[in-house]
Amino acid sequence: MILVLNAGSFSLRCALFRPGADEPAWRAHVADIGQAPTISVDGVAVTVERPPQGGHAAVARWMFTRLPVPPSAVGHRVVHGGLRHAEPMRVDADTLAALEELVPLAPAHQPQALACIRVVAETWPDLPQVACFDTAFHRSQDRLAQLYPLPRALIDGGLVRFGFYGLSYAPVARMIPRGQVLAAHPGYGASLCAIRDGRSVATTMGFTTLDGLMMGTRSGAVDPGLVLHLIRERGLSPDALADLLNERSGLLGVSGISDDVRVLEASTAVEAREALDLFAYRAVRDAGSLVPALGGLDTLVFTGGIGEHAAGIRASICRGLALAGIVLDETANAQGKASIGGPAAVAAVRIIPANEEREIALSSADVLNEARGRCSRPRPP
Repeated sequence: MILVLNAGSFSLRCALFRPGADEPAWRAHVADIGQAPTISVDGVAVTVERPPQGGHAAVARWMFTRLPVPPSAVGHRVVHGGLRHAEPMRVDADTLAALEELVPLAPAHQPQALACIRVVAETWPDLPQVACFDTAFHRSQDRLAQLYPLPRALIDGGLVRFGFYGLSYAPVARMIPRGQVLAAHPGYGASLCAIRDGRSVATTMGFTTLDGLMMGTRSGAVDPGLVLHLIRERGLSPDALADLLNERSGLLGVSGISDDVRVLEASTAVEAREALDLFAYRAVRDAGSLVPALGGLDTLVFTGGIGEHAAGIRASICRGLALAGIVLDETANAQGKASIGGPAAVAAVRIIPANEEREIALSSADVLNEARGRCSRPRPP
């Protein structure tokens, strides 16, 4: 079996997949790592006498002692692969060193994934490991889509648009391998991706995960001059500015109440409604820039936490995209059906659940099978 480790900032998702399986044979989730960890196994909350303490490495070690069967390989979600890593790849000492250099570009996620890789190597020294990158899906973009209008020396030095959430967008591309698809991943972290014939054309996140859409606690794109103002006129240090833009903005900042859409929808506060309206408005406005990049629109796909579960947010975004041929079936949307487009829609509207762990398992199996001279499934076009 392939063990999948999906390390978040304060969480670790583990899953065991049999070869080619769509669903895991076993899965577990530890949340609030480093604080008061909560644990679920196969979707059911469990209470343990001695929950794991410490960081991701300690939690991974604790989890390994509870696996129902030993794995034959391990696949990891690694947020940043840089410009060189455009495909999932087997992890060796050189790969690990290269990924370590990218920690400053993804400090909230990269160290956690690398810690898990090291723990696996300590626990099972001979077990093959595969790194699957959130950035890799976007390496198919044209060069112009990846550039910032900066001095040439900075561009050549790697200050370009990387894009993220590729492990959520890749399953959308597999399910809809042809046509012009706008995939919306609104969530605690949020982005949009234009996918043409299975390949990323453009995406809203850029050099970091702070760019683009408004998110749960992240601001998304703001005027660089505003950032300079906060430094020069308000006296914010780099660390204080990072905290403001990453942890105290977005839905939480605008509402002053919560970063949880469910809490905001239940609130009668004007600020809660304004935060939700701004969240949808920013998504619509950025979607309007991606449709021309696609050259048209065949399908709008919602994925990710808010995209899959918040019918009100989906409805607001769809209303804003009426000029692109989007018409919503309100009943189907309220019921969360797979197809939620109305009969008069020019473009289809679908909900495709995010499944990063399955994508990691399939990609890891491909890497290992290719090393043995065979491949389990075709790659995207």
